[in-house]
Amino acid sequence: MVPPSRPPGAQENAAIRLFLALSPRLPPVAQPDPPDELRPYEDVTVPRPGGREELAGTWFPAHAANARGAVLLLPPWLAWGRSYFHRRGRIEALRAAGYHALTLDLPRKQRKQGFFDREVEAGLEELRRRAGHLPLHVWGVSAGGYWAHPVLARTDGVAGAFFEDVAPHLIEWSWRVAPLGRPFYLFFRHVLRSSYHYLDMRRHAEAFSLKAVTYVGGAKDPGVRPADTRELATRARGRCHIVERAKHLEAIKMANREVIELALETFARAEGSFARRRSSPTVETPRGASPSEVPARTPGARGT
Repeated sequence: MVPPSRPPGAQENAAIRLFLALSPRLPPVAQPDPPDELRPYEDVTVPRPGGREELAGTWFPAHAANARGAVLLLPPWLAWGRSYFHRRGRIEALRAAGYHALTLDLPRKQRKQGFFDREVEAGLEELRRRAGHLPLHVWGVSAGGYWAHPVLARTDGVAGAFFEDVAPHLIEWSWRVAPLGRPFYLFFRHVLRSSYHYLDMRRHAEAFSLKAVTYVGGAKDPGVRPADTRELATRARGRCHIVERAKHLEAIKMANREVIELALETFARAEGSFARRRSSPTVETPRGASPSEVPARTPGARGT
C-alpha cells in the first residue's frame, strides 16, 4: 500500500498552526534528571530537520555487553515529556532484555512549520547512528506513537513497533473529546483536505513494512476506543490487546507486567523474521493476512 502524500508546504504549515491552537496547552516544565536507578544514562541533543533548534533526548545504553537491538521511546502529549518514561519499568525491562533505549522530547512550543513526524524521523536517525547495525524498534505512547506512523510507513529500517493508546486520527479524536471545537475541525477537514488525509494513521499503518507490530488500548478510553485500536492493528497486519477497565494511559498502570511482556515479545518476533530475511534475501518471511488479537489475560495492578 502507498501511504498518503505529504500536503503542500503552505498547507502543512497552516494545518500545524491550527492543530496546535486546538491542542491542550503544555506549560513549560523543567525536565527532571532520570532517577539514580536508571544510571548510566547520557543526555543527548538530536538535530531537527531544516537546521532548527535541537531536540532533547536521553540515551540509556543496554546493560548487556552484546546488545540485541535499540528502541526509540516516544512520549504522550504531556508537560513532562520524555521523563514520562522514568516510571512504569519500560526502560529497566528493555535494558534487562539487551536493548539500548533513546527517549525523545517532541517540541512543546508553538511552531509554524511541519508536522511532528519530522522529529520522529530525526530521532530514528540518531538511534541508527548510535545502534550501528542492530535492529531498531519504536515504542510510542499516545501522541508519540501517532506521529511515528507516517515515518514507519515510508521506511523499511525499523523491525518492530509497539503502540499504547494511539488514535487513528487526532481530528476525529478531538471531535469526540472536545466538542466545542467542532466548527474548527470541520474547517480542517474540508479546507485543509490534504493535511486531513495525511493525518489518517489508518492509511499509514497499511503501508508498514514492520516485521511485527502490536497495539494496546484501554477498554474504557473514550478517545481511543477499543474499536479504534483493533482497526489500526488490522490495517497494520498486527496484533492488539485491550486492557479491561483501563482509561487513557492506564493500560500500563493496570496491567504493567503484561504490557511490558507484550512489547518485548513483539520486538523478539520482529528480530526473528528480520534475521531470516537478511540471511535469505530471496525468501520473504510471510506476514499474516489478518491480525490475531492477543489472548486476554487477567489484568491487575502489577507495578507502578
